[in-house]
Amino acid sequence: MSVRATALSAELRRFLEAKRFAVVGSKNPDGSPHLAVMWYLLDGDEIVVNSAEGRIKDRNLALDPRISVMVADGYTFVRVDGRVRIEHDQAIAHADIRRLALRYYEDQGKVDEAMRDNFGKQHRISYYLPIQRVYAQGF
Repeated sequence: MSVRATALSAELRRFLEAKRFAVVGSKNPDGSPHLAVMWYLLDGDEIVVNSAEGRIKDRNLALDPRISVMVADGYTFVRVDGRVRIEHDQAIAHADIRRLALRYYEDQGKVDEAMRDNFGKQHRISYYLPIQRVYAQGF
C-alpha cells in the first residue's frame, strides 16, 4: 500500500526514527540528479541532514533548495520532498553533526574523537526539510 500525506503517521515516524541511511537528492546545474547516501535525523516535523561545505549537494542546494530524502528498507520506503532551510551558523551546524554522529556511532568517545579530528575542523552546513510532502510504500 502506498501513502501520500502532508504529515507523518505514527507508523511512518517510527520507521524514520529507526537508524537507517537516507538517500538525498538534489539537482545539478545541468538538470541531472545528484544522489548522496547520508546520515539523517528526524527532529520533530523536520528531517535534518548535515554536510561539509564544498560538496556537490551544498553547491546544488545553494542554487536550488529543492530536495528529496528517501529512507528505505527493502521495498518499504518513505520519501519526503520539499525545500530546505539552510543553516551556516557553525555553533548550530556543529551541534547538529554531533547529534547525527551520536545517532550513528552510538559511542560518546567515538563522537568526541570525530568532532575533534574531523567534523570540528570543517565548515559544516545543516539542512532542515519540513515534512510537508510525504510518499511512502509498504505501510
